[in-house]
Amino acid sequence: MRDFRVLKWLFIAQLFFVFTSCEKDTEFIEPDSGINAYNFTVTQAGNYLEDFESVSKTSYAAAPVAFADGDWYFDDALIGTLGDDRKTGAQSVRLRNSATLSMQFDLLEGAKSISVDYGKFGRDKTTAFEVYFSTNSGATWTKTGSAITVSKTALNTAVFNLNVTGNVRFEIRKTDGTSNRLNIDNILVEANPEVAVPAGTIIEDYESGSKGSYAVGSATFTSGSWLLDDALVGSLSGDLKTGLKSVRIRDAGSLEMEFDVIGAQSISFNHGAYGTDGNSTWELQSSTNNGTSWTTLGATQTTSVNSLTTVNYSMNYLDAVRFRIVKLSGGTNRVNIDDFTIDGTEVDPGTGTGGGVPGAGAVHLTMGNPSNAVTDIAYPSNYLLEKEEYTMSYSRDKGTANWVSWHLDESWFGSAARQNDFRADNTLPSGWYQVNQNDYSLSGFDRGHLCPSADRTLSVDDNSNTFFMTNMIPQAPNNNRIGWASLENYCRSMLAGGYEIYIISGGYGLGGDGSNGTASYIANGNVQVPSNTWKVIMIIGDGDDDVNRVTTSTRVIAIDMPNSQSVSSDWTTYKTTVDDIEMKTGYDFFNLVPDNIENVIEASVDAVM
Repeated sequence: MRDFRVLKWLFIAQLFFVFTSCEKDTEFIEPDSGINAYNFTVTQAGNYLEDFESVSKTSYAAAPVAFADGDWYFDDALIGTLGDDRKTGAQSVRLRNSATLSMQFDLLEGAKSISVDYGKFGRDKTTAFEVYFSTNSGATWTKTGSAITVSKTALNTAVFNLNVTGNVRFEIRKTDGTSNRLNIDNILVEANPEVAVPAGTIIEDYESGSKGSYAVGSATFTSGSWLLDDALVGSLSGDLKTGLKSVRIRDAGSLEMEFDVIGAQSISFNHGAYGTDGNSTWELQSSTNNGTSWTTLGATQTTSVNSLTTVNYSMNYLDAVRFRIVKLSGGTNRVNIDDFTIDGTEVDPGTGTGGGVPGAGAVHLTMGNPSNAVTDIAYPSNYLLEKEEYTMSYSRDKGTANWVSWHLDESWFGSAARQNDFRADNTLPSGWYQVNQNDYSLSGFDRGHLCPSADRTLSVDDNSNTFFMTNMIPQAPNNNRIGWASLENYCRSMLAGGYEIYIISGGYGLGGDGSNGTASYIANGNVQVPSNTWKVIMIIGDGDDDVNRVTTSTRVIAIDMPNSQSVSSDWTTYKTTVDDIEMKTGYDFFNLVPDNIENVIEASVDAVM
């Protein structure tokens, strides 16, 4: 009897081994499987995340799956839970043949980007998929980005940048038509709410500045810096003005804003002929590319009377724009301009040469403001925060900077020691959560500097100000202390050769791998952990007028490093193009550099080893 019992248990064990060992190659398909509802998740940052957990669909048969927000439609697709299903939790979507996975409801706040985790099921061969979006409730679909080849079993992430506003929905299509299967998980849509038209008014009365000659030159007024060419600030009795001063233009002169405003709905200003001068003609022009090219607004105007007359223009600019007045005729006849008023706008402090009296951080935006960040609480996800040592775009909901930009040359160096005084930034708007020095504790992530402490050693204050928590990002220790630190040291070493550097750094994506494992949020959800850290670096020789010294040969380095404990110590293995980082972040780096030069330097991977 004992031998029989032994044989019986050996037989049972063998059956158990057979069934469990076949799990990775066997799909259980239940033709009439039930479908459970599952809520569509909203992340702490206000984005939309679907991780396909807690839902059941075990058949490839086409059917909708009911979510609280609406239905997802699975065609030749199911929810996979097997060992060979690639997933971050217990489940993911598995597609075969020419499967589609479709949202049958709209997201109402658009999409700045969509990211998708994907991997090859089990031992199946290479396959491919594409992502489509619809802005008309699925009536028509548009492909975004290129087809994604799925050749690895480990999950990878594909990011598609869109910048779509209003209603939008998405569909994933398996494109090769073969029976090779793939898994889809963690669909993350970054919201892109429509920006309201600014409602502010800027009035420049030219009272605060001075310029006493007609020679071309800049004058700083309350609104910002204006370029006066064959023009001056007049205060004589013959100058027509509402206060003590106005601008006087002669010959073919001009009065030009050297800064942008965000949006413009109308413009008005006063004009009149100086003293007893005769007629002159002129026109108002606008530029939406930082003054590279100009467009005439309305008809040519004539100044013919020796008293101030008001002229009005209507327009509908929503983004960055600047204006100028150009005198066309009349020779030495002079024209006075006063009380230049822009309605439906707000100042853009990111242009560096204007937008109010420039802040102390203007030098750090010499090459541009990558996201057109503004110091306005109406834009909590793109709030401009300026320090003397660096400038940033801060996201209230992420609890970190989107990017930090800083200038580096040897004048920033001194003997100040590392202060280590991590602290909350009390310059954030009232009511915003202030990340504090203990919020990263026990999280498995370092308080990683974006602008490094060692880049600011001229004074104790300079170094101390790099320890504001707004300058920190959750970094995997091996990322921060090895690869990242090596890159920072390399940048500083470049200065000895007579160079200066412009650096912009930040993170993108959701979820990093720290010393305690993976996490998407820390600090009770107040701080978002990025999946990647990035840096773009421009190196130019020492000198002045930096933007105009950038050429197609200027060296630019772009680094995209996983926020992971497994990163290499060799930062050069993570070189990429600026264009690639722009695609993944939605930012526009070095946008004040002329386009013909910018396009070249941003398209190449740095070749210096």
